[in-house]
Amino acid sequence: MPNNDSTDHSLLDITHFNNDLFHFLDASPTPYHVVKNQIERLKSYGFQRLSESESWLLEKGQRYYVTRNDSSLIAFVYGHKDILETGVRMLGAHTDSPCLKVKPKAEIVSQSYLKLGVEVYGGALLNPWFDRDLSLAGKLVYQDSNDSIHSCLINFEKSIASIPSLAIHLDRDANKKRSINPQTDIPPVLMVIDKSDENDAQLNSILKQQAENQYEGIDIDDILDFELSFYDTQCASYVGLEEDFIASSRLDNLLSCYTGLQALLSANEQGTSLLICSDHEEVGSASTSGAQGTFLKSVLERLAGSAESMTRMIDMSMMISADNAHAIHPNFADKHDANHGPVINQGLVIKVNANQRYASNCETGAIFKLLANQVNVPVQNSAKTGEPKYFDKLTAKNNFL
Repeated sequence: MPNNDSTDHSLLDITHFNNDLFHFLDASPTPYHVVKNQIERLKSYGFQRLSESESWLLEKGQRYYVTRNDSSLIAFVYGHKDILETGVRMLGAHTDSPCLKVKPKAEIVSQSYLKLGVEVYGGALLNPWFDRDLSLAGKLVYQDSNDSIHSCLINFEKSIASIPSLAIHLDRDANKKRSINPQTDIPPVLMVIDKSDENDAQLNSILKQQAENQYEGIDIDDILDFELSFYDTQCASYVGLEEDFIASSRLDNLLSCYTGLQALLSANEQGTSLLICSDHEEVGSASTSGAQGTFLKSVLERLAGSAESMTRMIDMSMMISADNAHAIHPNFADKHDANHGPVINQGLVIKVNANQRYASNCETGAIFKLLANQVNVPVQNSAKTGEPKYFDKLTAKNNFL
């Protein structure tokens, strides 16, 4: 019987992929939430949790994941084939994005307004943070009534704060030469406080109430510490007359975290495939949970079993360091190399640099292009100067892509 279904299934697949990406972006306001959401998906596909503090008894063909600091994750399919013959197929991304992090002693009461002091995390553009609907999310570490320490994630989800701009008649030069003092100009405003209640404006009590709203029966005696970030509540969406673009916070680099996870979930069990999503890339990757720490190395050492096997395995392996590339800005085209400026929706980008700021060389670039050609995915090149991301340093050292 002939198939009269005129539905464009490829378009349906793209729509489903994008809608699921939107959900992942909206549900992941902090690195902790990124890892939590990834774990939920990994578990649904049969991945088993490992602990760095325990011995590992890995079985061929099984799937595993391990976390560090709850903000970095490594997940892998342990293939049936000899790992010294196949190497490891790896993809690296990062879970963090520039944001405004709440200071340890954050409460500021000024003119009967409650504000929270923040510190700029990463290389953030500050002007776009003004006049946005902001919410708050992150991790709490607390003591219960039995003096035991626990942690939980919180997310206010709704708009609870804003950073109001100064009215134009009070700053006539705002459109000409505006500068921002990150210490005094950007503390988000949360609420109006009666002068008689100023001494009761305690952030910990607000956080405790939020945790109790999220987790029924939670036993919080005292909040010992926290790591919280403000985020824009505007949801991920299509933009453009023909929906040409996707607009969202944290696309750098949750886009790679999502696509890398989807690739791993569909990987077969013949060879060994690994995804690493590291925290703290935006500030140098030098923490224990950053790419410059020992997380990936320690996992690969466990997979290899010995120093010699590790060297042999690495020589047979390849890593794709996945991040966002900057397309040509239509209003600032002169900021790009005219022959190497990526164009939106025209394919994946291979970044190259003559001074080895990126790991790509003619051999790894050729392999990547061949793989892309096999699945009909176009490829672009981007020549770029500047400091490399740590994944690029790592992969350059090991001659990966």
